[in-house]
Amino acid sequence: MSQLKLSLVLITHNAADQLAACLDSARDLVDDIILVDSGSNDGTQALAEGYGARIIAQPFLGFGPQKRLAVSHALHDWVLCLDADERLTPELLASIRQTLQGSPTHSAFRLARRNRFFGRYLGHGEGYPDWNIRLFDRRAANWTEDMVHEYVRCQGEPGSLHGDLLHDSAEQIGSYIAKQNRYTDIQAELLFKTGKRFGAAKLFTSPLARFIRFYLLRGGWRDGAAGFAHIAIGSFFAMIKYAKLMERWRQHDGR
Repeated sequence: MSQLKLSLVLITHNAADQLAACLDSARDLVDDIILVDSGSNDGTQALAEGYGARIIAQPFLGFGPQKRLAVSHALHDWVLCLDADERLTPELLASIRQTLQGSPTHSAFRLARRNRFFGRYLGHGEGYPDWNIRLFDRRAANWTEDMVHEYVRCQGEPGSLHGDLLHDSAEQIGSYIAKQNRYTDIQAELLFKTGKRFGAAKLFTSPLARFIRFYLLRGGWRDGAAGFAHIAIGSFFAMIKYAKLMERWRQHDGR
């Protein structure tokens, strides 16, 4: 039984140091590679072309819109969406290949992403399993329009695949914190534009609830210092998002 044709879809910006490992992990699985690049100047586009990728140059539209654009340029309806710092384990690759034999039982499938932080792959908390829908039929599923923290919305319940999607960002703590700071800028502005207001209590309850959920209830403590740091930073920025929103409203109200 032949495998359904599959397109690999990525968005990139200066990802040359990570992209090869990503493409190597999936190249034997896919029939088409489409890469939407937002102005890389580090050789990302040339590297991708060496793998036979088709390149679309597009200034950054926001994560959701940029990924939707990439999906629209795929040659095939079944797409696998990866980030440049992600790669398939052999177990996950085999699971995807088996799923695409014949008629898949779902229109979308979620993958268990294992995040690397503090030099180790996390196994608990919000670091694993970080379920993400990444394999789907674009006729029945697609990315949302969210500028940040976008996700795939699909018809019906998604299936789940075996094996891990390794998220090997290899970031320094400083760059990780800087990225979270940028994300909260976007989130706070979106909340402001939709008229959302929250009281000062949210500054306390939001990070506390996040820490209890991921560190205690989902066992983040099992990952030692890495697990604590990962969840503590996430909880801190949960507070920062609402602090920035409150600041934005005070500027608007002239207080």
